[in-house]
Amino acid sequence: MSFDRRPFEARGLLVVPGFIDLHAHLREPGFEESETIATGARAALRGGFTTVCAMPNTEPAIDAPGLVAQVVARAASAAGARVLPIAAITRGRRGAELCDLVELAAAGAVAFSDDGAPVSDAGLFRHALEYSRIAGALIVEHPQDLSLSAKGVMHEGSVSAELGLAGMPAAAEEAAVARDLALVKLAGARLHLTHLSTAGSVELVRRAKAEGVAVTCDVTPHHLSLTDEWVAGSRTFAWERAERNRAMPYDANTKVNPPLRSRADVRALWAGIADGTVDAIATDHAPHASIRKEVEFDQAAFGISGLETALPLVLGGVRAGWASWDAVLAALTTGPARVLGVPPPKDDWIVIDADAEWTLDGEALISKGKNTPLLGAKLTGRVVEVAVDGDLKLNEGHAAEAVGAR
Repeated sequence: MSFDRRPFEARGLLVVPGFIDLHAHLREPGFEESETIATGARAALRGGFTTVCAMPNTEPAIDAPGLVAQVVARAASAAGARVLPIAAITRGRRGAELCDLVELAAAGAVAFSDDGAPVSDAGLFRHALEYSRIAGALIVEHPQDLSLSAKGVMHEGSVSAELGLAGMPAAAEEAAVARDLALVKLAGARLHLTHLSTAGSVELVRRAKAEGVAVTCDVTPHHLSLTDEWVAGSRTFAWERAERNRAMPYDANTKVNPPLRSRADVRALWAGIADGTVDAIATDHAPHASIRKEVEFDQAAFGISGLETALPLVLGGVRAGWASWDAVLAALTTGPARVLGVPPPKDDWIVIDADAEWTLDGEALISKGKNTPLLGAKLTGRVVEVAVDGDLKLNEGHAAEAVGAR
């Protein structure tokens, strides 16, 4: 079924290229109770993402060609967004021995990351960057100095002190970013820094780019819209002045790594999008089974389920004037494609009703992960149609099978 844009444009809806997500956790193999490639790929469509990159922190980790091939095969039958596998940098993501990046790339890996387990050994990370330069591979790093952050569960600041929770200081991220940038220059390679969350990190990348360093970065919708006050029960978006109804504090659905930061950090991330320092908006979709979230805050898993709520969050910042729609759209489409070194898919299109108001119902989420602090929130902006390779996959929010598209 060929995708025809004209009827949607006639209704005043936005018709734009499909979004590309550089960072999503689809949990398969090993954690299928939280998500599968199939459910994640279908949830991606609901959010407007026609391409998602699947991170390798599965069980086992995606560190062998056969495992990469398995992800590729399961993605092909998922009937959702296309899924591109990201393989591990080190075997088992243990930070001790490099994987064979050439073999993994040949099997279908589009990039390499030990996400969630940053490569702490500077010498090994330097070798990874040098190897990636030779292999033509992209290294994606989660910048975090674990010696500063390992015991933390939220952003270190006045809110963590008030709640009595161990903090993760901004310096834990910024020190790692500074190290990584120094190693990129030393190795003569390129590097992508994922889910930056602090003003200092964005400024370090801005200066490095001005010096010609081959670095790119992304930020997440939740770091663009929520603050550490949400851990204390706030439900006010960063751009809002009027206080919304409050929730109970210590909601484990607000626990994410890197943590939700201050409003000043949120503004700095938006400034990075506005001036092009930030290359991409990536969801860091991290679904969890309820058993891993319905526990004490200290014990809960990190992560927010984010594929299906990304659009209304970024539209909120656009309406506030924090960045233009064109800049945001580029960070969701051409920016991620440039990071991957591929052309944007020619026949991927989505239709957006930017004024649609809806309330987030966990039961209506396609993702198995219902772990989002946005449950019950009134949101504005929704994806209503999705075409992948010219074929309609989602129609007015319903799966393609319901409208006869293949």
